Amino acid sequence: MGELHVRLQPRAKREEVVGPRDGVLVVRVTAPPVDGRANAALCKLLGRLLGVPPSSVAVVRGLSGRDKVVRVDGLDDAALRLRAGLDA
Repeated sequence: MGELHVRLQPRAKREEVVGPRDGVLVVRVTAPPVDGRANAALCKLLGRLLGVPPSSVAVVRGLSGRDKVVRVDGLDDAALRLRAGLDA
């Protein structure tokens, strides 16, 4: 199980992974930051990006902020950083 630092931008025009910025993965989602919808959209998008089910992705810190720590079950830290594009 690996962890990933994410900077989330809710209410964006489209859902996308912008890429790494200062060791943090920048992600945009269209969902608003209300009732956990932006966090759910983040987990779904990261699941697709990383090739794991969305249920394997969970926000473990920063539930109400833009800066988050996301845990991904089934991938170690090295594989997670590689798939997320944080290690070139």
